[in-house]
Amino acid sequence: MALLPGPVADGDVLQVFTTLPAAEDAERLARALVESGQAACVQVAGPINSTYRWQGRVEHTREWLCLVKTDRRHWPALEQAVLRLHPYDTPELIAVPVVAGNRRYLDWLASVMAGGGQEE
Repeated sequence: MALLPGPVADGDVLQVFTTLPAAEDAERLARALVESGQAACVQVAGPINSTYRWQGRVEHTREWLCLVKTDRRHWPALEQAVLRLHPYDTPELIAVPVVAGNRRYLDWLASVMAGGGQEE
């Protein structure tokens, strides 16, 4: 898949990752981000098993993963919303630029994030 011109080539499209302790928390966050226009789409996957070090101990936790599609312009508000709505004190919140993808999907995402609300 070739690098596409426009928002993708400029690194404007972001894939954001966060995990939550319960499916209900993840669904609530997904709905809030999409309804507020801070995300075009949020997929909730899980449960997943997370292993991490926290406060000097190795923890094993069942979590739900949110895959958030947004753009760089909406990142600051999205970050603040996640930090406000998330039940963890220090949530995983990582954004990575999308460098390639299906042109029609990315056009749809750009339209939604621009406020067009285009539906397929």
